[in-house]
Amino acid sequence: MDQELQEVIKKCDIAIKQEDFDRLMNYYTDDAILVIKPGMIARGKEEIKSAFIKIAKYFNNSLTPTQGEMIILEAGDTALVISQTLLEANKNDSEYSMDRRATYVFKKSPQGNWLCAIDNSYGTELIFK
Repeated sequence: MDQELQEVIKKCDIAIKQEDFDRLMNYYTDDAILVIKPGMIARGKEEIKSAFIKIAKYFNNSLTPTQGEMIILEAGDTALVISQTLLEANKNDSEYSMDRRATYVFKKSPQGNWLCAIDNSYGTELIFK
C-alpha cells in the first residue's frame, strides 16, 4: 500500500507543478481540507482549487513540490502520511519554510482509490505559529 499512496502523492505533485487543478481535485475527498497557511484553511474541492490557483500565483506560477523521506501509517481505509515536502519556486521571499514536515490524511474511496482528506504541508509547525 505504501507504493500506491506514494504514487498518488507523486501524481498530485505533478498536477500542482503543471497547474492542472481540475485533475488535482480528483485526488481529494469532497469534504477535504487544505491548510493554506497557519490560521487559514480551505474546505471542500471548490475552495481548495481556488486556493491552489492563488498559491500558484503567489509563487509566480513556478511552484514545484516534491517529497523526500516519507512514513505511511495505515489503518483500514485511513492512512496518515508524514513526509518531508520540498517546495521550489522562482520566489525567494516566502515567509514560510520551503522545506516542510507535512502531514496528510488519506481515506480510501468505495472504488478503492486513495483520496486526500487533510492536506497540511506545515505539519506540526501549525502549533508553533
